[in-house]
Amino acid sequence: MLKRQRRLAPRSFRFKVIFISIICLVIPATITLFVYNYLTKDTLREQAMSNANRELTIANEYVEKRLEDMLYIANFIQLDAEMNTSLKAIAKNPLEQDPEQAYQRFLDETKINKTINNITLVGEKSYVTILLKNGKSFTNYPFSELNPIKLNDEDWFNQLKQLNGYESVWISSQPTVFMSVKKDSPYQISVARTLRDENVKIYGYVIVTIPERKINQIFESIQGHEQMVLLDASNHIISHKDDSKIGGLFQYSDQLKEENSSNIFHFSSKDYVIAEHKISFNGWKLVSLVTYKQATNKINKIFNKVFVVQAVSFTIFLVIMAYLLRAITKPIARLGNVAEAVQKGNLKIRSRLRTMDEIGHFSLSFDQMLDRINEMIEEITESQERKRMAELAMLQAQINPHFLFNVLNSIRMKVLVKGDKESADMISSLSKLLRMTIDRDKETIVLRDEIQIVLDYVFIMNMRQKEKVELEISVQEEANLIRIPRFILQPIIENSIIHGLNQKAGTIFVNTETIENMFIIVIEDNGQGMDQEELSHLRKKIADFNPIHNAIKQKNKGFSSMGLSNVYERMLITFGKEFKMEIKSEVGKGTQVILSIPKEGGNSNVQGNAS
Repeated sequence: MLKRQRRLAPRSFRFKVIFISIICLVIPATITLFVYNYLTKDTLREQAMSNANRELTIANEYVEKRLEDMLYIANFIQLDAEMNTSLKAIAKNPLEQDPEQAYQRFLDETKINKTINNITLVGEKSYVTILLKNGKSFTNYPFSELNPIKLNDEDWFNQLKQLNGYESVWISSQPTVFMSVKKDSPYQISVARTLRDENVKIYGYVIVTIPERKINQIFESIQGHEQMVLLDASNHIISHKDDSKIGGLFQYSDQLKEENSSNIFHFSSKDYVIAEHKISFNGWKLVSLVTYKQATNKINKIFNKVFVVQAVSFTIFLVIMAYLLRAITKPIARLGNVAEAVQKGNLKIRSRLRTMDEIGHFSLSFDQMLDRINEMIEEITESQERKRMAELAMLQAQINPHFLFNVLNSIRMKVLVKGDKESADMISSLSKLLRMTIDRDKETIVLRDEIQIVLDYVFIMNMRQKEKVELEISVQEEANLIRIPRFILQPIIENSIIHGLNQKAGTIFVNTETIENMFIIVIEDNGQGMDQEELSHLRKKIADFNPIHNAIKQKNKGFSSMGLSNVYERMLITFGKEFKMEIKSEVGKGTQVILSIPKEGGNSNVQGNAS
C-alpha cells in the first residue's frame, strides 16, 4: 500500500504525466462545452419559438376548420336558393288558409328542418337556429333545449341589424343556453348572419352555435406543454381550459406584439415563450403560452442524453488512458525504485526491463552501468589488496634496516681508514640499497635512481662471484625522468645474473626508447636462454600471480628474490592495464624482458610524486 502511494505521490513522474494528460483533455472539453452552449443559446431560443409556432399552427388549423364549418352552415342557409325561397314565403305569410297551400307550406317547413339536420350530421355537432322576423323559427334541436325567441333578448342580437350584405357577427363566449350541454360546457361560441329579400330587407336571422368545450378539446388534443387560449380582438379570453378565466382579459396581453409571431419574455422569475396566430375571417387570435424550460424540454433531453453519453465516454476514455499511462510509465517507476535502492547502497539490484523503446535502452544501459560499477569496485578492492600485499612483501624482505645501515656505515668508515677502498665501495653500495629500502616515502622513483640501484646491485654481485658481469646502459635523457616503483629493474637483473648467466661472466643490456605514447625499457642478457616450454610456463606463472601466496612463499627470502611476478604486479597496479611486460627468449641466445610504460601514466606519476 505504501509503495502504491509513493508511485502516485503528487511529485512522482507518473502522477504528473497522468495529471497533465487529464488536464489537457478536461480543459479543451470544458471550453468546447461553454462555447457550444454560448453558440447554441440563440439557436435554442429560435428553436423554442419555432416549436411553439409549429404547435400553434397545428391547433390553428383545427380551430379555423371548426369555425369555418360554422360559417359554412350560415353561408349555405343564406345562399341556398330553394331554402331562401321557402323561408321568404313563410316570412311573408306565416299562416296559409288554403288547405292545398297549407300542405305545401308543411312540406316546405319539413324540408327546411330536414336540410338543417342534414348539414350538421357531418363533423361536430352545431346548434343551428333560423329565426324569422315574424316569430317563426327552425332549429336542429328540440324546443325543450331552447326557445329561439329568447335569442332576441341577447345583447349581441342588436348588432345583427347593423350588418350589411353577407357580413357576420362572431359572438365570443357567452353562458350556454342549451340545457343538455350546460354542465359539460358552461360557455358557447356563435356566429350570426342576416337573411335578406330581393329588396335587401332583413326577413330573418341564422345563428350557428357550438359549445366552447369543442374548441378546448382541440387544445387538449395537441400534444405538448403549451397552454392555448382563444382571444377576441380586444384580447379577452374566448376559450380556456379554466372556465373561470373565460371572458376575462388575457394576463399577458401586453406581450402580444405582431400577428403570427412569437417571442420570449420574463415574468415572475421565469421565462415564457408566447406565440399568436390571427384568424383572418373574424379578427380573433389563437395564443399559446409555455415556459421556456418546457418549450426546450425535448431539446434539453436530447442534449442531456448526448452529454451523458459524452460524459460516460469521456470517463471511460480517461480510465483507459490512465490505465495505459500507468502501464507506459510503469517501467519509469521501476527505474525510479531501482535508482532509489542504488542510492541506499544496493548495487546488486537490477531493473531487468527489456522493452524495445528508449526506456528499454535506458534500462539496459543503467543495468550495464551497475554491472560496470560492481566490476570497478571489485577491481579497485582487488587492486588495493594486491598493493597492500606487495608492500607487505617488500616489508617482509627488509631486515632491520636502520640498525644494519648504521652498522654498515661504521664498518665502511673503518675499512676506508685502513685503505681497503674496494671493500669500502662494496659496503657503500650495500648501504645505498638499504637506504632505498628504508625510505618508505619514496614508493616511486625516477628511472635514473633505479639505474643507480642496479649499478650498486651488480657491483655487489660481482664482488660475490668469481666471474664478472658487464652492465651496459643506454638510457634516453627523457626516459631518465620517468617515475616507476622502486626495485623494478633489480629483480629482473637478478634473474639475468642467477638464471640467465648462471652466475657466470656475461653482459646485461639496459636500453630505453620511445614509441608513440609509450616508454619502452628493454633488459636483455646473452645468457643460456630458455626453450618454449619453459618460457610458456614462466609467462603463465606471471599471469597467474597471487600476491598473498607469493608473500607466504617468499617469507624468508631476501629483497632480491621478489621475482618477475612481483615486478609485473606492482607495475600493473601503478600504471594500469595499459602497462605491458613481454618476455622473449631463445636457447643459447639469451633472454629479453620488455617493459612498455604509458607516457601519460609515467608523466602523471612524476607529477604526483613530485608534489
